[in-house]
Amino acid sequence: MNRKSLFRIVSGTCLSAGLLFTHVGIANADNWFPYPVEVWKPAFDMESPRLAENYAPLESAATAWDICVSFPHLKDAYWTSVNYGVIDEARRLGVKVQLVEAGGYTKLNNQISQIEDCVSSGAEAVVIGAISFDGLNNLVGTLAEKNIPVIDIVNGMSSSDIHAKSLVSFGEMGFKAGEYIAARHPAGSAPVKVAWFPGPPGAGWVEAGNSGFQKAILGSAIELVETKYGDTGKEVQLKLVEDTLEAHPDLKYIVGTAVTAEAATGLLRARGLSDDINIVSYYFTPGVYQGIRRGQILAAPTDSSVIQGRIAIDQAVRILEGKPYLKHVGPKLYVIDDSNIHDFEKTTSLAPDGYRPTFSVDQ
Repeated sequence: MNRKSLFRIVSGTCLSAGLLFTHVGIANADNWFPYPVEVWKPAFDMESPRLAENYAPLESAATAWDICVSFPHLKDAYWTSVNYGVIDEARRLGVKVQLVEAGGYTKLNNQISQIEDCVSSGAEAVVIGAISFDGLNNLVGTLAEKNIPVIDIVNGMSSSDIHAKSLVSFGEMGFKAGEYIAARHPAGSAPVKVAWFPGPPGAGWVEAGNSGFQKAILGSAIELVETKYGDTGKEVQLKLVEDTLEAHPDLKYIVGTAVTAEAATGLLRARGLSDDINIVSYYFTPGVYQGIRRGQILAAPTDSSVIQGRIAIDQAVRILEGKPYLKHVGPKLYVIDDSNIHDFEKTTSLAPDGYRPTFSVDQ
């Protein structure tokens, strides 16, 4: 199995066109590429320098490889978008996919057993959206011993046996959300009270997001009055927001997961507080998209979740076929607010309207 390191897909002369593509391109199977990305070099260190590239996948797979894809859950539309990217790219390339979801961020053992079952059923590569940053390392090591490549998608894992990563820096996602509100309330301006809801404790993306957010608001006029962790189920996030509003009636911002933002939108409207409290999400979903369009949510960075799904499948095929591949790559981040909500191409970040999670592709 060829495990070559980074290579440049296109020359730098294409980069400006790729940046334009971020806003006006269409991310369906026929023409989602080339897509502007950032490549970490050296790979697997989120602190490594990043190079700007345009990602171009294979035209097709040489054979109908069997790929297992494991998600923490499909309880919110973010993972539905990743699901769409995975499924649509598998169909375009001509490979098989079996997709499983563990049921939530408390179900690590379930995720492990599902992946083991996938491999026992013949999976030749595994794409993992990890529940835990460290909790799947033994499993990944076992898969490596069996020459089954593992692609780390979205959430991040600490294992040194991973073959590739298709993800962004959630530290930067958190930073961009914090930076957005810090710019509205710089040092010396009137203090504002902010509550922060980073997501489920222990997940790698959550800890990174929290670190980035906290860093971004340092030195601003933001007073962080609460940091509340919790699963990204709507009922859990709604309860956290309700408790925070009771404790801090003078709150000015709710910042957190997309599920937090969506739950808070309805709650603030019901309580007549929509004009008093602003909402910012630190990632992007259809609910956040609609919230920004309607003026109910201020802003959210997007990590082009559909594209992450597509890239992960292409990475898996390249590794299985011994072809050059980018080991550590993620779409370029940008913030969506009312200034650009009508201009960016939403199919890079959201599944099409009416799309339902799909669990298998058979060629």
